[in-house]
Parts: sequence; structure tokens; C-alpha cells
Amino acid sequence: MTKVLHRHTRISLPEAAGGDGPYLIDRDGKRYLDGSGGAAVSCLGHNHPAVVEAVRAQLGRLSYAHTAFFTTETLEALAEHMIEHAPGNLSHVYFVCGGSEAMESALKLARQYFLEIGEPQRTHFISRRQSYHGNTLGALAVGGNAQRRAPYQPLLMDAGRVAPCYAYRDQAAGESELQYGRRVADELEQKIVEIGEHRVIGFIAETVVGATAGALPPVEGYFRRIRDICDRYGVLLILDEVMCGMGRTGDLYAHAPEGIRADLVTVAKGLGGGYQPIGATLMDARIYRAIAGGSGAFAHGHTYLGHALAAAAALAVQQTIQRENLLDNVRARGAQLFELLRRRLGAHPHIGDIRGRGLFAGLELVADRGTAAPFPADVPLHSLLKQAAMQHGLVIYPGSGTIDGERGHHILLAPPFICRPAHMYELVDKLSRAIDAALDHIPGDLRP
Repeated sequence: MTKVLHRHTRISLPEAAGGDGPYLIDRDGKRYLDGSGGAAVSCLGHNHPAVVEAVRAQLGRLSYAHTAFFTTETLEALAEHMIEHAPGNLSHVYFVCGGSEAMESALKLARQYFLEIGEPQRTHFISRRQSYHGNTLGALAVGGNAQRRAPYQPLLMDAGRVAPCYAYRDQAAGESELQYGRRVADELEQKIVEIGEHRVIGFIAETVVGATAGALPPVEGYFRRIRDICDRYGVLLILDEVMCGMGRTGDLYAHAPEGIRADLVTVAKGLGGGYQPIGATLMDARIYRAIAGGSGAFAHGHTYLGHALAAAAALAVQQTIQRENLLDNVRARGAQLFELLRRRLGAHPHIGDIRGRGLFAGLELVADRGTAAPFPADVPLHSLLKQAAMQHGLVIYPGSGTIDGERGHHILLAPPFICRPAHMYELVDKLSRAIDAALDHIPGDLRP
């Protein structure tokens, strides 16, 4: 009998006992291809020798020093590395223990920035429906995931909501991608005016949407229009790259190909690759200057922020990605993955859309491919998919409520950057068989 409060008290989990590159191994010796990197975390797979050695070496020197009293060599080196490769005018990094903490830090940084420059009336954030920005109360409040928010709604601050950039469902017939992107981006301007031109702090968006919608990329021009609107009204652009960042989409920072600058960027999962808990908030130089030239202190903090051991692990992960040219492999294996998915599942009667970027892929499942009608909300397809995949020796990240928090199902794939071509064939083969096995448990009258 476990004494752990697991995520679900009625599900018995296999015990992970080891890792070998892109595979997890349970106590019975069964191997699972980690097709989702957990939750898009394990970018270098498991037991990468360079990271293991870096953690071991740091542990032998120093594990922890409180950042109110000390900085450390690894912390400074990690920040230098991240800023050296960051786009735009990102100049400084605030290190925490995970994605939710990174978003909380971004919210507080954004608010303090306006206090420092004499605009205390700015108190509102705007985000998108069907977004996910973390599970702490502030991050949950600005998120748009109805399922996760519902139990805690009375505790959450108000935030404005606009449409996601979800071309598969919302692009009108005869509407080009540019037209569609401008139309949904313009909702931001309407919401800013509705709230009050000088009352909005920031607009928050995942560059490529992860958990709630399954690797949903923006259309061409969408974020350029968003940036223009933010500039017009003095609103900060806060990009959540906790899941899609740090190389997952083929670029170290997922917004780099969009041709825009961000004011604040949150990262986490791929930063430390699961070897240590770590997250970070990167800020534009003007935000840093406002604080440094004003009060001089960020009114925020956590006990374990800037943890020396976590910084050593993350630095080793990032140096390994650079040294082994793994972003090239992400792009190459990503192209292969999408080709195999479309070849094997592109005409599947219950796969409505295959989307994503790099090694960040999403498949949206539908009851009727022709109409894009989803399965009924009470069909536990996401649970069936997870179980079937595990039985086939594959870890995937399925989700429900894809469309509006209630309807829709998707699968998120985020395999490690170290994968070889053979792993892509294995992933798609196991995934295809798992999808069919899961669908076999759904009554025929629910599958036109």
C-alpha cells in the first residue's frame, strides 16, 4: 500500500527503475520508448553521461547556497549561456524550480515594471482560451484551461481572454492564413480597449500551444500582429515557452522564427531535461533597467531559486545540445516524424489533424474526419490511448477538452532530441497500433 498521494488514487502505476537513452525501464524490465519525454521534459533522454557527470561533480563541490547570500559559478555560467543564444533584447534571467514558478515570476516582474516606471494603474492580464500556463494560483488564473481552473475558480484573479490561434477549427473557408491570423490577433486590441488602454499589463501566450491543444503552432504573421498591438498600447508580450522552448521546436527559443521580440519569456522543461527541477524567466533589458534603476530589488523569491545543482545540470544539458548539434537532429528527426505520421495516419478516419513543429507533434482525434466532429466529451479516449500505448511499450501525452475544455481529444508527442531514425519508425508504429487498440474500446455507434 503506497503512502504517496499519487495523481490518481485508483490507478496502479508501474515502477520506473531505470533509463537508457530514449527508453524508460520498469521494475519488471519492460522498456518503454519515451515518445513524449514525460511532459516534453526529457530532451536528452535518460542517463546522458555528460549530464550525470556534471551533476556528480557539482554535488562534490556544493549543492546549495541561498541566493540572498551567494551566487555560484554554475548559475552565472548558465545565465551567460542562455542570454548569449537568446533572440531580441533579452538580457537577464531569473531562475526558479519549474514552469509554474517561472510564470508566477513573469507576472510579478511585469507588474513591478509598471510600478517602477510610474504606471500603477496597470493591473490586468490578457491570455487566450485553451491555454495552460501553470498550476499555481497566479499561473492558473491567467491560463485558459477550463478543466484545470474549475475547482479553484473562486480563488483566481480575473484575466481577459481572447481566441487561440487554432486554424484547424477556426479558419474560415476562403480565408488565407494571413487573414485568419490577423483576425484572431485583432481580438487582442478589442480586449485591450474593452478593459482600458492604460490598464493592461501584459498579453500571455504559448508560442506553440502544448498540453491543452496538442502542439498547436501559430499561423504566419499572427505574432507579428500581436507584437504590433502590444507596442501600440504599451502592453508587455509574455511568451510561455515552458513546454515548447529550449530546442523542442528546432530553435532554442520557439519565438525566434516568428521575427518578433518578447518582453518576458518563461522556460523550464527542456532547460534541465528532467535531470534537476529548474525553470527560468528571461526579461528584456528595459525591464531589468527599470528595476535596477528604481527600487533595485525584485519583490519576490523562493528558497530554492538559482539552485547550484540544478544550474549545473541545466548548463550541462544546454552545452550538450550545442556540442552535439542536437537542434539539427531535432529538425531532421522532426521532418521524418511528420512524414511518417502523415504516411501512416494521414488518412486515418479518426485523425483530423497532424500538426506541430520540430520534435513537438500533435494529433487531434475526431469521431468523423469529414466534419471534424469530436467524440462525445464523456468518452475517455485520452485514458484509453495512454493505457494502450503503455501496453505497447510507448509513453505518450494524451489530452482531452482540446476544443473548449470539454470536447475534443489529442495526443502530444515530444521525443528526446537524441533519437535516431529507427526510433521514429518505432514510435509511429507503436502509436498507430495503440490508437487502433484504444478505438476498439469505443462503441461502434460513436464512430461513424
